[in-house]
Amino acid sequence: MTERKIWWKRWIWNILVAFDQFWNAILAGDPDETISSRAGKAKREDKKWACILCRFLDIFDESHCREAVNEDDGDDQIWKD
Repeated sequence: MTERKIWWKRWIWNILVAFDQFWNAILAGDPDETISSRAGKAKREDKKWACILCRFLDIFDESHCREAVNEDDGDDQIWKD
């Protein structure tokens, strides 16, 4: 793989993560946390919205929410789930 392709993959990934964090902040979440991480934590508490979202994401990436959980993020969330 050429260096240019690696650069594009990383750039696209960074944009996707930023978009994810942006929407989490819009939804009163921690701006440093992804929606997947937030949903993974909420799923552990059997929150219905999180169970539905994680089930949907698992179609594309098995165990996505569980693996996306970052325990260090979420302290700046405005509304608790």
